[in-house]
Amino acid sequence: MNVFINFCLRGGDPQAPEVRQRCGVLSGGIGVGLNLLLFLAKLLAGILTASIAVTADAFNNLSDAASSIVTLVGFRLAGRAADEEHPFGHGRMEYLAGLAVSMLILLVGVELGKSSLEKILHPEPVVFSALSAGILAVSVGVKLWMFFFNRGLSKAIQSAALSATAADSLSDAVATTTLLLGLLAGHFFRLPLDGWLGLAVALFILRAGWGAAKDTIDPLLGRPMDRALAADIDRIVLGHDYILGIHDLVYHDYGPGRAMMSLHAEVPADGDFLEIHDVIDHIERELKARHHIETSIHMDPVVRDGRTEALRQQVAELARQLDPDLSIHDFRITAGPIHTNILFDVVVPYGFRLSDGEVRGELSSRVKELSDRYFAVIQVDHSYVEKQKMP
Repeated sequence: MNVFINFCLRGGDPQAPEVRQRCGVLSGGIGVGLNLLLFLAKLLAGILTASIAVTADAFNNLSDAASSIVTLVGFRLAGRAADEEHPFGHGRMEYLAGLAVSMLILLVGVELGKSSLEKILHPEPVVFSALSAGILAVSVGVKLWMFFFNRGLSKAIQSAALSATAADSLSDAVATTTLLLGLLAGHFFRLPLDGWLGLAVALFILRAGWGAAKDTIDPLLGRPMDRALAADIDRIVLGHDYILGIHDLVYHDYGPGRAMMSLHAEVPADGDFLEIHDVIDHIERELKARHHIETSIHMDPVVRDGRTEALRQQVAELARQLDPDLSIHDFRITAGPIHTNILFDVVVPYGFRLSDGEVRGELSSRVKELSDRYFAVIQVDHSYVEKQKMP
C-alpha cells in the first residue's frame, strides 16, 4: 500500500496539481479494476444464493466502478492549468468529483433500500453456497484494503474526493460483512434476515453518502479558513519588521493548492513606506511559496503614540469583558474641542449571542463610561477563520 502512495507522491509537494492528478488517477484506475472484478464475483454469488441483498451489493460495486471513473476524470480535469475561461484553474473539479461520488453512493443506498423493503414484504428463501460465502469474504478483504489505501492517499494530499472514496470502501466492507453474516445465519439458523440485512446496509450506505457529500459541498459553498493555517499565516506575517498586527483575513478556496487570500496589515504611520512596501511584497511571495496562496495585502497605517496605545488597550479590554471571543482592530482617535471620536472595528464570531447592533450599543456605552467626552464609532466585522472546536 505504501509503495503505491510513495509512487504517486514521488517526494513532490502534495498540494502541487501534477502530484494530486497522479494520485487521483492511480486511485481511480485501481478502483475501476477491483470494483469490476468484485461486481462479476458478487453477481455470480447473488445468482447462486438467490439473495436480493447480495445481488444489490454486486451492483453497488458496479456503481463504485463508475465512481472511480468519475474520480479519475475529475482529477484529470482538476490538474488542467488555468485558461482564459477559468483564470483560477480547475481545482474545484476535484470537489465536484467527490460530490458526484457521494451522489452515486446515495443513489445506491436508496435503490438497495427499496429492494430490501420488497424482500421484507415478500420474503424468499436464500440458498447457501460455500463459493458465495468465500466470494463475500474475499470481497470484504479487498474493500478494507481499498479503504486503507484511499484513506492514506486522502491524508497524504488532503483530498475530500479521496476521503469520500475511502468512506465508500469502508461502507462496502461493512455492508458485505453484514450480508455474509446474514447468509450464514439463514443457513444455520433458518432466519429470514435477507431483507432486513439489506435494509440495514442501505441505511449505512446512505449515512456514508451524506457524510461524503457534506465534505465536498462545504468547500464548494465556501468554508472558513482552517484555524491552524490561519495561525501559521499570523506567525509568518507578524514575524516581519514593521507589521504591528493583521486583521480582515479572507480566504478563497479554488481547489487544493489553488487559493487566494487578502488581509490587512497594520503598519506604523510614520514608517518608511517604500521599505514597508518591500516587506509586504516579500510576505506575499513567502505565503505563496509556503502555502500556495496568492495573497493581496492592504496596508493600514496606524498611530501608536502613548495616548492612542493606552486608550486602545482600554477599549480592547472592554471588548474582552463583553466576551472573550471579541477583538478590535483599526483603532484610531480624532480629538475635537468638545468630544473625541474613537473609531475601531470589532470582530464578532458568527452565531454570537448579541446582534451587531447590540454589540455596538454595549461597547459604545462602556466607552462612554471611560469619559463623557468619548464618542465611539464602531464597525462590526465577522471572522472568516474556523472557530476553535471544544475538546
